[in-house]
Amino acid sequence: MKNPEPVEKETYKPKRYRVVSLFSGAMGLDLGLHKTGRFEVLACLEKERSFCDTIRANRDRGNLPRSLKVYEGDISQFDPLRILEDCELKPGEVDVLLGGPPCQSFSTAGRRGTVQDPRGTLLWEYLRFIEAVRPRFFIMENVRGLLSAALRHRPIAKRKGEPLEPDEVSGSVVRRFADDLQKIAGGPYHMDCFEVNAVNYGAPQLRERAIFIGNRFNTSVDFPDPTHGPHSVDMAPTLFEAPSQLKPWRTLRDAIGHFTDPGDIIMDFSPRKKNFLSLVPPGSNWRSLPEQLQRESMGKAWAAKGGRSGWWRRLSFDLPCPTLVTMPNHASTSLCHPTEVRALSLREYAAIQEFPSDWEFCGTTSQRYAQVGNAVPVRLGEVAGQVVAEEMDRLGARGWKRSARAPEHYRVIYVQSHVRTRMWFKRGETFVWSDGEENTHATYESPQTLRRISEMRG
Repeated sequence: MKNPEPVEKETYKPKRYRVVSLFSGAMGLDLGLHKTGRFEVLACLEKERSFCDTIRANRDRGNLPRSLKVYEGDISQFDPLRILEDCELKPGEVDVLLGGPPCQSFSTAGRRGTVQDPRGTLLWEYLRFIEAVRPRFFIMENVRGLLSAALRHRPIAKRKGEPLEPDEVSGSVVRRFADDLQKIAGGPYHMDCFEVNAVNYGAPQLRERAIFIGNRFNTSVDFPDPTHGPHSVDMAPTLFEAPSQLKPWRTLRDAIGHFTDPGDIIMDFSPRKKNFLSLVPPGSNWRSLPEQLQRESMGKAWAAKGGRSGWWRRLSFDLPCPTLVTMPNHASTSLCHPTEVRALSLREYAAIQEFPSDWEFCGTTSQRYAQVGNAVPVRLGEVAGQVVAEEMDRLGARGWKRSARAPEHYRVIYVQSHVRTRMWFKRGETFVWSDGEENTHATYESPQTLRRISEMRG
């Protein structure tokens, strides 16, 4: 009798993972996941009407799945189970919960309100959705300042040498969030936090972000090392690795240098501001103005401490773009075109964030700029999505079994997020970055720290 053919064990077939998106904005993070080809966004929840109009417009023109459900409303008033019911899913069947709670209260720019600001509680609304939806993974992004934010902020002037209370200590917001992740039903969730910069992964923009990746399988993930850096610079080797040659940073020229038409939507400078900017050479800022005009144009800010590099700033084509803000025509954070005396257009903004060229933005001019300026660079979403897809493939291949032993601590991983591309002023000398030149006199030394891991303890 002939022996029967051996039956091959069924192998796990990678699939498109199901995503629910919160605080969706203009969909920068979602588009990044979509670019991997591994995810399908089933539903999104966004409060702002103009942002929802943008999402619906792009869904209707085929830039998003036709079946995408768009919920317009306040997350604090929204029942997470409604989304599951509409998508015909049960708790635990969503693969990825995605989103970036509004971050102004955690930003290191301006006054920090932390969770004393009502917006800070949106972190815990995100946590409420994690508990109700019980996704396999979650990806949450925020400003890097969240990692150092305190639950309660005591101004330095009121400290008077007294020790800080536990909820006043730097990082207490994330520690509390991480602690609450351990307590939710259907958990616990492990979480890794990454400090990264979009420019290091091929985005034509300097943009520091914090990326949080959590899962309920007791597994740790890692964000990849930078793939891009200063031209012809070798990264220093780690203890076990040889130096690696990076691709050169992508620049403003790479993003918009080919444009012959910037489009007709421009949040431009006033005639007064243009008068000052017309006196600033490309690649410079307020430092190039005569002192009398510096004082006249900057007011009290002229005597303030700090570099103030954004004042009357003319951009450089041969460098990555500075971080996009919601108002490019503000004097102190100006984003003036390198060769034209005008602010960057909405079309240029979208290209720098790497939105598709046919992506439609709805609303007033200021609302459209806010959508793009507040968006997560599409490139970062793509990298984060690839990290999660690969880990989910691995877990799926072993039957989605939770590791027997959870990692002892959450981790905060610094991945060369702090990047300085050029020098503006030093020892009384003003440095002008001239496109097409060597500019070695205005460059900083290469960063020494590539990756640093710290444990998050309660």
